[in-house]
Amino acid sequence: VQLQASGGGLVQPGGSLRLSCVASGLALDNYSVAWFRQAPGKKREWISCTRKSDISYHANSVKGRFAISRDNAKSTVYLQMSGLKPEDTAVYICATSTLEYCVVEEHMYNAWGQGTLVTVSS
Repeated sequence: VQLQASGGGLVQPGGSLRLSCVASGLALDNYSVAWFRQAPGKKREWISCTRKSDISYHANSVKGRFAISRDNAKSTVYLQMSGLKPEDTAVYICATSTLEYCVVEEHMYNAWGQGTLVTVSS
């Protein structure tokens, strides 16, 4: 199983980015997929998840600004980010779980991508 995250970069405050997480070696429609992020010097934070049934959840810190979606045919999960703030600066990492539902606990996720860096700065 491999997860490849991409789409990060430098963006100005208020800007938008779309991250992608491409999965290989698994049938994505059998997994819940989450995005986490880790800012410098801080703990890893769960921010968004999509269940096998395509229901999605977002942390309060990103609700209304970020949207997670999935394309099982392309084995890809996306994170559309808008209204970006400097405090959104972090490495964004995708992870998969075999659970039917979304959870925030890191140890419940079986496979992790390498992360993509998002920097929000003027």
